[in-house]
Amino acid sequence: MKYLYYPGCSLESTAREYDLATRAIMHALGVELIEIPDWTCCGATAAKAVDRRLALAMPAVSLALAETVESGADILVPCSACYLNLKQVHQIAATDARTLAEINELLAEESLHYSGKARPRHILDILSTDIGSTGILQQITHSLSGLRVAPYYGCQCLRPYRIFDDPEAPTSMDALLGAAGADLHPWSMAARCCGASHMTTNADVSKELVFRILKSASGADAIATVCPMCQMNLEGYQGWISSRYGEDVRIPVYYLPQLLGLAMGIPAGDLGLDAKSARAAAPSAQ
Repeated sequence: MKYLYYPGCSLESTAREYDLATRAIMHALGVELIEIPDWTCCGATAAKAVDRRLALAMPAVSLALAETVESGADILVPCSACYLNLKQVHQIAATDARTLAEINELLAEESLHYSGKARPRHILDILSTDIGSTGILQQITHSLSGLRVAPYYGCQCLRPYRIFDDPEAPTSMDALLGAAGADLHPWSMAARCCGASHMTTNADVSKELVFRILKSASGADAIATVCPMCQMNLEGYQGWISSRYGEDVRIPVYYLPQLLGLAMGIPAGDLGLDAKSARAAAPSAQ
């Protein structure tokens, strides 16, 4: 298998371990990743608040660059926010010729054009649909048996585009973790919002959301996620939240490829787990 690869900004900074783990497990699975040359920021959530055209043009640049490598390629996108922004432009290309023309008018200034053929796909889609639990099972050398994991999907890989899973009752991550030998923690918070970027604009509400998710994970040994924003919100404020609510809700929050990689026998350092240990030793976010 071969995919173009769009890491996004978070995976080159605060979520560097997500990038390491993604590359490591894909290599172990025999999947070739070709990073899109000169990819740029997708705009995250900030661009939408600044300018509508900018918010569409930023992800469109990387999609157009992908088509210069292979016009009809699938693009593996680990970050849920990046996936959502790229998927929006891909959807526009299929349904809104007028807006696509507007986007391509902007891209023309960089001698680029997006036809809609390059298709962004979330890493969870590719792992669950193309590789599947059987493909994962074939690579397992160190079963996660005895490790109770709460699979956390968050919002953006499932909504609003119902592509590969049920946004209200997702199960795609469950089968992959099960193939790795993990025990699944039964809960109803798998697709609840963690507050996302509102953690910086309405921290009180966001921390309440995170508290409810962490409290519901009680009894699990770890949470698995596929979103850098979710990982940061769920893990970075645990000390403050435990103190604020008078209840210890601390629990490790890993990226799904890190847990799958451990089950495949990939060294912890290659999965970015050394970076996670260093962060754990630092003071908790306030």
